[in-house]
Amino acid sequence: MAKLETAHYSAVSDVALKPPTLTLTDAIAIIVGIVIGAGIFETPALVAANSGSSFTVVLAWLLGGIVSFIGALCYAELATTYPHVGGNYEYLKRAFGQNIAFLFAWARMTVVQTGSIALLAFVFGDYASQLLPLGSFSASIYGVIAIALLTVFNVAGIRQGKRIQNWFTVITILGLMTIIVLGLLLASPSPQPATPTIASSSWGSAMLFVLLSYGGWNEAAYISAEIQHPRRNIARSLLWSIGIITALYLLINIAYLRGLGLSGMAQSSAIAADLMRQALGEPGAVLISVLIAITALGSLNASILTGARTNYAFGQDVSLFRFLGRWRTQAGTPMTGFLVQAAIALLLILMGTLTRNGFEAMVDYTAPVFWFFFLLSGISLFLLRIQDPHRLRPFRVPFYPVTPLLFCAVCGYLLYSSLIYTGLSAIVGVIVVALGIPFLYWSRIQHHS
Repeated sequence: MAKLETAHYSAVSDVALKPPTLTLTDAIAIIVGIVIGAGIFETPALVAANSGSSFTVVLAWLLGGIVSFIGALCYAELATTYPHVGGNYEYLKRAFGQNIAFLFAWARMTVVQTGSIALLAFVFGDYASQLLPLGSFSASIYGVIAIALLTVFNVAGIRQGKRIQNWFTVITILGLMTIIVLGLLLASPSPQPATPTIASSSWGSAMLFVLLSYGGWNEAAYISAEIQHPRRNIARSLLWSIGIITALYLLINIAYLRGLGLSGMAQSSAIAADLMRQALGEPGAVLISVLIAITALGSLNASILTGARTNYAFGQDVSLFRFLGRWRTQAGTPMTGFLVQAAIALLLILMGTLTRNGFEAMVDYTAPVFWFFFLLSGISLFLLRIQDPHRLRPFRVPFYPVTPLLFCAVCGYLLYSSLIYTGLSAIVGVIVVALGIPFLYWSRIQHHS
């Protein structure tokens, strides 16, 4: 969810398309880089904790790849038909009107993006704590420090360039491949109890964590307008990239299961470090913890940078939030957007600390809101075909209407699961979005006055 679409909430019309420049290989590399993030080093433990068997773990990760591919096909049609910097905001505005689009913007500012920032901060904290523990609240302390420092750097105009961010992606994949190879070759199989000690199992909760790790293909679909020969290469790039990601995710979970067993996975707070500790001893745990901490910082920095800019754009578009639209000209940064974003993220760190399961609390907080707007995006594909039947659609989702119906069904199930099987944090996220309704009507009154 740290990898959701970068939206620009503007009233501008469709952006003019440039000549397509991305080859099939370029598109595959971009999608893989977007999707694989720090979350994959945290979620396997939570998937195992909600699975009744090793087979269920593997099946969940396989189904995650299939669901992601189906969803990516739906987003590819929306992105190529309505190429717009607003992404989801634009589709929802066209299909449902300005009110729903406003709530999406509000949700992104207060729940989705800030929740993703807090989530990544907890990943960094969990693995930094493997290197230098700071007591009972070590992960939270590291998370607060990371958010504060990266926000200060970004406000000052000190930002990671494209090349550095690409290196973070290389480090992420290097970490994955290291765990897979060493875990499969060197980790001794853990003795398995006759009955795995799993406190509870929930297929819905397991899939929430799986699809969190696959998150980002919705953003990847936005490059579909830039792909050469789109009718042929969009589906190919999605199939190849999600196939590669699915294979990596399956292999890393097989390595975890072989080295730690289902119970060992479920009980781990830093699963990659635990596996490397078993394979190579303490030096292995230190090495992988360093790699993953760096990866988490890269993802965290990117989320902070893009989130503040969407807050700035929201402030430019909605007069009630004009204070977010202040730009620090000297540094070229949206200072107020950064500060508001950091304040909300730090409050979420506090909430995660109080529940004593920070990463999981942030997944709970963001999941219902995320899947609600994903469901509306799927429905918007049907509505826009009805409302705008003569629009040129460079890419049409195959097997319509079955494919988008499947996507909507999955989104509906995961929305249900995120409300039923998650904790108090999920209810908090829903309440925060509901608090946007008074601001919506206040904004409309101001607009008409």
